[in-house]
Amino acid sequence: MKKLIALLLALVMVLALAACAAKTEPAKTETTDTKTEQTTTEETKTEDPAPAEETTGEKMYIPVMAKGFQHQFWQAVAKGSEDAAKDLGVEIYFDGPASETEIDAQVNMVKTELAKNPKAMALAALSTDAVTEILEECAEKNIPVIGFDSGVPGDTTGAVKATACTNNENAAAIAADKFNENETVVEAMKNATSDNPIIIGCLSQDAVSASVTGRTTGFVNEMAKIAETYQPGKVSIEGHAKWEKKVDAPAIIIEVAISATTEATAVQTAANSLLGMNPVAIFCSNEGAVTGFLAAVSDGEDLAEGGKYAGLVVAGFDAGAAQKNAVRQGWFYGSVTQDPYQIGYQAVALAVAAANGEAVEDVDTGAQWYDASNIDDEKIALLVYD
Repeated sequence: MKKLIALLLALVMVLALAACAAKTEPAKTETTDTKTEQTTTEETKTEDPAPAEETTGEKMYIPVMAKGFQHQFWQAVAKGSEDAAKDLGVEIYFDGPASETEIDAQVNMVKTELAKNPKAMALAALSTDAVTEILEECAEKNIPVIGFDSGVPGDTTGAVKATACTNNENAAAIAADKFNENETVVEAMKNATSDNPIIIGCLSQDAVSASVTGRTTGFVNEMAKIAETYQPGKVSIEGHAKWEKKVDAPAIIIEVAISATTEATAVQTAANSLLGMNPVAIFCSNEGAVTGFLAAVSDGEDLAEGGKYAGLVVAGFDAGAAQKNAVRQGWFYGSVTQDPYQIGYQAVALAVAAANGEAVEDVDTGAQWYDASNIDDEKIALLVYD
């Protein structure tokens, strides 16, 4: 009996020990698993931000400082610079003052960005004199500066390495080339004689500013070159001493009309004088010239079918609201617009190249022709700013 009781007690003890072991083992596994999960989570938390910080630190930073910000022209420039930044894997900051008269505001913006030690900077200065000290600092720190649009004219510091801008002569030549595609103008040039010469006009608001004189020169030279193919030796450039190249007994006269001042009324007077010569075609070299011309033709209605100047072939430059309406209505043959998108894109591309130590040079950002057939196309719509 005693043996039986002892045997039973031993069996109970074995079972109790087994039960304890079973309870202890899962607790150990759970602890191990928990520690493993915590380690993995901690490692993930530590690793996740690192690549982002590393990428941000490695990205080249380039401020793009414009003359303005709200105008549609500058918004198109901004879009181009942003797309270039994405394509080239750099970080940019685009900004400009509220208006193009706020020189001090732009200077402060540029100073703020320079304090961030960028790898390069793109700048369309409102005043070269106002940013000269900043440019000197850029030169000392080896921060290359790229001008865009009007750039930084007259820089003497050596900081400005290149400029992305419109070549105004090339841009205006587009209008002359388009006249050479117009049946009315071509037939008139073919049939012109010294006894009955034709006139092709160029209306400009001044003979001083670089952009306007560049466009006047570009159009006049290209138009004269084209006209010579139809009437060799019989093409005369008249109207202003700066461009004058007269010939005897001309068959084609390129008449350059420059207004007395840049005021709209003065441009309108010059336009009226040009219209009085009964020209075959007229090129208006900027928005100011277009505005004055439209005032002389009842906002364009005189160019419509049945109008006083119906049949006159007119090309403009730039893209104000009234000019766009004239193009859309078919009153203008078409107009030339700068390419602000490419101005922004090429400015960033040049800045990246300069920051990488590459030799850079000025880039012609081009211009586009628009007319009633393409004015609403997506690519053109971006460029035809009010």
